[in-house]
Amino acid sequence: MRILGLDPGEKRIGVAITDPLGITAQGIDVIPYSEPETAFEEIEKICRQYGVEKIVVGNPLNMNGTKGPASEHAIWFAEKLSSMVGLPVEMIDERLTTVSAEKTLISVGMRRKKRREIKDKLAAVIILEKYLASQ
Repeated sequence: MRILGLDPGEKRIGVAITDPLGITAQGIDVIPYSEPETAFEEIEKICRQYGVEKIVVGNPLNMNGTKGPASEHAIWFAEKLSSMVGLPVEMIDERLTTVSAEKTLISVGMRRKKRREIKDKLAAVIILEKYLASQ
């Protein structure tokens, strides 16, 4: 069963997918998020291309576990996506995944410009790995 992992941000959506057996996660894309409808269409194409059966969306809760504006946006995003693609969408707590991705890329000596291009994809991988570990 292939699962798609998404890290929806204000400007970009990091995208990761599991292998066909649903064991490992790999980053596959970063989708610009300037126009939501276009982004949803791109995600739908990816779902069809890979035969995705479930989507996991990161929910950036506040550090104390409450919902803030970013969390409310992620919930709206997940609900809208589910209705558009017709697949089950689950939310998973993704506190600090982008920070973790950034630190990982810094630790390997990646330059700032390249980190900006990759960190959202890596955050999606971390979200998907966290989901897989919880199953």
